[in-house]
Amino acid sequence: MIVYNLSCTKGHAFEGWFSGSAAYDEQHAAGKLVCPVCDSRKIEKAPMAPALGTSVGEKRSAGEEMRKMRQFVTGLRKHIEENADYVGPKFPEEARKIHYGETEERHIYGEATLKEAQELVEEGVDVAPLPPDLSEAN
Repeated sequence: MIVYNLSCTKGHAFEGWFSGSAAYDEQHAAGKLVCPVCDSRKIEKAPMAPALGTSVGEKRSAGEEMRKMRQFVTGLRKHIEENADYVGPKFPEEARKIHYGETEERHIYGEATLKEAQELVEEGVDVAPLPPDLSEAN
């Protein structure tokens, strides 16, 4: 997993998580990267500093990494819940309507079976799984 600092042409900064640099390159070339603030597809890598511990040679503990990951996932889920419409089990139907221009474009989240999600992906509908709710995890 690799994390890039990204920014859109309007100056909004955000992180992007990719399986590797080739995955970033492919998504960038295909125009699949989208600013979460303004929906711009003009995205570039932002300058990044190397990740360093608090002293030279020190690495973060696995516990610290897990805490940061949980914090990120919890924040992402909260952002989605606060900024998207919950459509429940009608998610596949609503996603298609938005994709095909049959209804207003907006951010939605809801429920879909694995088969329904696969069908949406095959149709070219941009979907992604909602991160798990880690607020109740140990």
